[in-house]
Amino acid sequence: MSTRREENRIDLLQGTLDLLILRTLLARPAHGHAIAKTIERNSDDVLQVEQGSLYPALHRLVRRGWIAAEDGLSENNRRAKYYRLTSKGRKQLRAETTKWEKLAGAIARILRPVSGEVKP
Repeated sequence: MSTRREENRIDLLQGTLDLLILRTLLARPAHGHAIAKTIERNSDDVLQVEQGSLYPALHRLVRRGWIAAEDGLSENNRRAKYYRLTSKGRKQLRAETTKWEKLAGAIARILRPVSGEVKP
């Protein structure tokens, strides 16, 4: 990967990663590596998911009952743990999405230049 591309990547905050995992699993069950790659691909490689953050987040979401884990085989015929969204997780995804949209809207309002203000 080029240095320029690495400079454009953004590390994820814990709560944000949880939301993105839940959203990714809404489409279909997936193993950890596929979840990370889907998030990276869907963000045009701006968001980078490190294994050191991903697997603790997956375990945390399982403990909370928002996702469930089952053993299976990956596309390469390797053993993998597949994660799926639970009904409790769907409810949490709706709640977290609403919170995120409020937060993003508030930040956007603050960043919007006020009339007569000089842009950075």
